[in-house]
Amino acid sequence: MELTMCCPTLFGLEGIVADELRFGGKLEEVHAENGRVLFAGDENTLAWANLNLRCAERVLIRLGVFSAKSFDALFEGVRALPWEQFIPRDGSFPVKGYSLDSALHSIPDCQRIVKKAVVERLGHAYGLSWFEETGAKYQIQFSIMRDTAEVFLDTSGLGLHKRGYRANSNAAPLRETLAAAMVKLARWRGREPLLDPFCGSGTIAIEAAMIAQRRAPGLLRSFEAEKWGCLDADAWRLAREAAIDLTDGGARFSIVGSDIDPACVQLSMENARKAGVAGTVFFEQVDAVQHDYSGEGVVFANPPYGERLLDVQQAEALYRAFGRATGKSPMKQYILSSDPLFERCYSRPADKRRKLYNGMIKCELHMYYKHSMHSSAKKRENGSK
Repeated sequence: MELTMCCPTLFGLEGIVADELRFGGKLEEVHAENGRVLFAGDENTLAWANLNLRCAERVLIRLGVFSAKSFDALFEGVRALPWEQFIPRDGSFPVKGYSLDSALHSIPDCQRIVKKAVVERLGHAYGLSWFEETGAKYQIQFSIMRDTAEVFLDTSGLGLHKRGYRANSNAAPLRETLAAAMVKLARWRGREPLLDPFCGSGTIAIEAAMIAQRRAPGLLRSFEAEKWGCLDADAWRLAREAAIDLTDGGARFSIVGSDIDPACVQLSMENARKAGVAGTVFFEQVDAVQHDYSGEGVVFANPPYGERLLDVQQAEALYRAFGRATGKSPMKQYILSSDPLFERCYSRPADKRRKLYNGMIKCELHMYYKHSMHSSAKKRENGSK
């Protein structure tokens, strides 16, 4: 079955997801847009994407795009779509969506119209006037932007950031998709030591270990579309087998996470165990500003934001102390912060910045690597004399 698919992403991660699809999925028709990536493929592509994409939020099937300046137009556009190709007689098909800058702005009314149109289409196809909806779930999503409607089926169920290893988290968790993106932006593949001095729930360290082992992020969970009779079950089985075959459980690398809170250290250890990487990452209780940053490697940090755990003054005092601790370090540093004054507090400008979102919080990833490159070159030069 040929499908048009859409992966919503956190803002700033569209290019990374597009690259995952192009190079990991070996797809050619991939188009990155604001907050999403569109691509084409079949059931095997759909199963692969759900299991393997590290930085996408979910995988949707796009069923149609049409103008919807009135409720009649919305009804007719939805009714014209081939719902019977996907939803069986007993399927459950709830509706949710949003509307922006459009004539149709009442979400409950739009939901009601979409539901009514699907019922009429399926009723005609199956000769039914009432649907019990006791079977598998086919979540319908719609978006109406500038009077253009798009209609989707959600194949993932829970968001793809729900890997299955983090049932519990600390007070301000970093989303797994964003943690994976930070590691990918640094092009870290396990060849140099990695340190996370604010490990929290252990997310950065765990995602890095999974990347180094080529462990598919979706292996520990199921997906809504696995229950759909309209898709070939073999596609999911084959995708899982291929993902397992690709995993390199014997990969060796150095990953250390630490936190000043012993409860976070214990939580990180438990999450690493659930993720299957407990033997490859190490967690310890250390104050980030007392850490030893004199070695080679990469620091990934998601220190507390003023709007998350600390007030702004406390957060900025922590940034200053952390900056003093890492000031002469040869390590590359990738630090996520929502504070526009972060670099002033850290006492040095970043070599590069990347706008990202941690949930709804607008952040910047501050990247420091030029100093590290110069330091490494100088060490090699001194060693050769």
